[in-house]
Amino acid sequence: MTSLILTVIGPDRPGLVEALSDTIKRHDANWLESEMAQLVGHFAGIVHVQVPEAAADPLTADLVNLQNKGLAVQVTPAPAPGTMTTDDAESGALVAGNQTTTYHLELLGLDRPGIVRDLAHALAARSINVAQLKTQTQSAPMSGEQMFKATAHLHAPRDTNTDELHDALDQLAVDLDLDLTLTEATQI
Repeated sequence: MTSLILTVIGPDRPGLVEALSDTIKRHDANWLESEMAQLVGHFAGIVHVQVPEAAADPLTADLVNLQNKGLAVQVTPAPAPGTMTTDDAESGALVAGNQTTTYHLELLGLDRPGIVRDLAHALAARSINVAQLKTQTQSAPMSGEQMFKATAHLHAPRDTNTDELHDALDQLAVDLDLDLTLTEATQI
């Protein structure tokens, strides 16, 4: 089996997921996981599929042809689940599991340019991987000011100094006038 990551985007309309899933099924590929959303009138998503090796090239060609239906698809080969090599891990790639601690982050504050950049910088400086990030802007209920809200799932190396991480993020919250909470995810 070959593992592929599909990045998709196009003007939002009914039938886009159907066109994508029909193409995947037609090549006996298995839709494993995905994240999709409607953003500013566009449909955007990322999908992980596995396909028999012989069907990978024909599937890729058919996915690229979805451009005719208004859906741009980029296909990227990916290692099969569980096949990360030692070289991948040594190059800085983090995966959830025994070598990481998972954190949940919530952030809320007045919207301004640079919030995500400053947060990402603080995390990257500590080798913390952003596994999932969701952001949105919304009007504050009383004042109508534009508020920025973010939630994230983070994977930190096991040896991360939790106190130092909290101190750094608390300082970022003070500097940017944000409400920020960081909690360690409970293990299942």
